[in-house]
Amino acid sequence: MTGRPPLPATPPALSAPIQSLVSFLEHEPDPMIVLDADHNILAANSAYQRQFGSALQPFIGHKCYKVSHHHEVPCDQAGEHCPMRKARQLRGPERVLHIHHTPRGPEHVEVELRPILDAAGAITAYVERLTTVRGASARPSEEGLVGRSPAFNLALAALRRVAPSTLPVLLLGESGSGKELFARAVHETSDRAGGPLVVVDCSGLTETLFESELFGHEKGAFTGAAARKPGLVETAQGGTLFLDEIGDVPLAMQVKLLRLIESGTYRRVGGVETLHANFRLVAATHKPLEKMMAEGRFRQDLYYRISVFPIALPPLRERAGDIALLVDSFLRRAGAGTRKLTIAPDALAQLQRRAWPGNVRELRNALERARLFADDGVIRSEHLPAAPLGQGAAPPAAGALAAALPTFGGTRGELAAHLGISERTLYRRLKAQGLD
Repeated sequence: MTGRPPLPATPPALSAPIQSLVSFLEHEPDPMIVLDADHNILAANSAYQRQFGSALQPFIGHKCYKVSHHHEVPCDQAGEHCPMRKARQLRGPERVLHIHHTPRGPEHVEVELRPILDAAGAITAYVERLTTVRGASARPSEEGLVGRSPAFNLALAALRRVAPSTLPVLLLGESGSGKELFARAVHETSDRAGGPLVVVDCSGLTETLFESELFGHEKGAFTGAAARKPGLVETAQGGTLFLDEIGDVPLAMQVKLLRLIESGTYRRVGGVETLHANFRLVAATHKPLEKMMAEGRFRQDLYYRISVFPIALPPLRERAGDIALLVDSFLRRAGAGTRKLTIAPDALAQLQRRAWPGNVRELRNALERARLFADDGVIRSEHLPAAPLGQGAAPPAAGALAAALPTFGGTRGELAAHLGISERTLYRRLKAQGLD
């Protein structure tokens, strides 16, 4: 006896091979379901029932998009990527990142769909494996990455692709867009999660100081070096080295950094012993490295070493749908262990109309300031800092508007209010983008 609950009753229409497949999946630790070509859920293993099942919402015999997304049509008709459509075309596996409705609320779920072929090569069913993403939250959270907008999900999907590998990652984004949080998520999703994450702030370090901080130094290497000091490369052994603002590394030091990455070896300042490094590299910058490379301010060979897998992080103005979620998360963090903080609807609407050139960091700082004035625990419009001169409302980016429109459940007027623009302006932009 395994002690596992039995599988739901299998529909009689299932063929013997499919029934055997269902029995096999019961031994899989990951949540898995079997689908037919019309998106109907034929069966699920116990892991799926424990993690995604609900007595209030039966799923056997129901459409997968209805259960997971509460859509009335397949995902590709509701503005999302449908893995079944691509798997059918490729006759092979397809992997996507979706937000699923679960008994716990919305969650980021990685979906891997595989077609099952019969002896003649015809597709008889599909097997779907679901993996809940632990490094990000689609609900208000007191820690980690938070978001569910299309732009955020694109960056998160790229992170999920590269994190399990050993490839260097280059995070590209404006100041305040969350590069260190993404770097931490890469580390925590990798095989090196048990090792250290060592952050090196490359901005403001002189050439001499940068070399000493990175590689360490021997006793007597320079004035004030009273003892041997291990460098951050040594501290990162077995873990991840995060070079934040790598665009600020002095040109002369870029040569030594390239040598470290290429050979995996280095020497302490003032030392002769060759040491071996063992780290996974993640770098980040808000600077235009390609332009700097053309101007001779950033080495071409170093650029190609660190940019094997670039990830563009969206600015907050392209994540307007995430602002309420981020505000709720920051207020939970700020009120942890003390009084509960909330925000008035008009104050939230004011935040949603801002352009936020300082991105998530600027939003967090605005809330940190505002909570000091919220004596009754409610942040109101008058508690918020005034928008800087010349900073108007954030116009929705064309791509963000096109992606948000199919999945927005409200009226056109509600969508306009959500974006902080008039309904007439929304209509004009929809028409200009061919979305009306």
